[in-house]
Amino acid sequence: MSSLRLGSIAPNFDAETTEGPIKFHDWIGDSWAILFSHPGDFTPVCTTELGEVARRADDFAKRNVKVIGISANGLQDHHKWVQDINEFGAKVGPTNVKFPIIADEDRKISTLYDMLDEQDATNRDAKGLPFTIRTVFVIDPKKVIRLTIAYPAATGRNFDEILRVIDSLQLGDKYKVTTPVNWKQGEDVIVHPSVSNDEAKVLFPEVTFHKQSYLRTAPAPV
Repeated sequence: MSSLRLGSIAPNFDAETTEGPIKFHDWIGDSWAILFSHPGDFTPVCTTELGEVARRADDFAKRNVKVIGISANGLQDHHKWVQDINEFGAKVGPTNVKFPIIADEDRKISTLYDMLDEQDATNRDAKGLPFTIRTVFVIDPKKVIRLTIAYPAATGRNFDEILRVIDSLQLGDKYKVTTPVNWKQGEDVIVHPSVSNDEAKVLFPEVTFHKQSYLRTAPAPV
């Protein structure tokens, strides 16, 4: 299959998870979703990541974002791994993994989402199957893929950045704006190029017109 791109519809699938069976699109419902993959259970970097996601449940919930992990192991291992995650994560704060983790022992969903590291012949499990690439998909309520990030095995994911992008995407979906470099929630935004100067004055009363005619900034809408 061709690789998934931004703007692609996230493929639907049935799966067994630590929270019971799901149909992916039904599980997303009217929410945003983060699907993030792991090469295997009981891996050190991923253990720290799932703990962080659990601790930041409120940050995701207030943005109407559901999170779901996927790892190339069965449910029995997943449940044991969750115990490890909660135990280790508690060292830095209360940790209770309540989000589902998909069992993908046969790599069917990882293949569907093009998350297998086929190029690295050394990146194989004991059965000779390629490990899952550590990928993040941000999916909107229309089931459209809005962000993808693939991380190397040695580098932990930055969920501050993932949440920052979601803030930007949700703001841009609601208002005719884009966000500048290093933007954070509450900072000035850029008026979308499709908005005329006259329209910008109405939509954004505090708009600033810069010397560069294509660049107009305004306080973030609330």
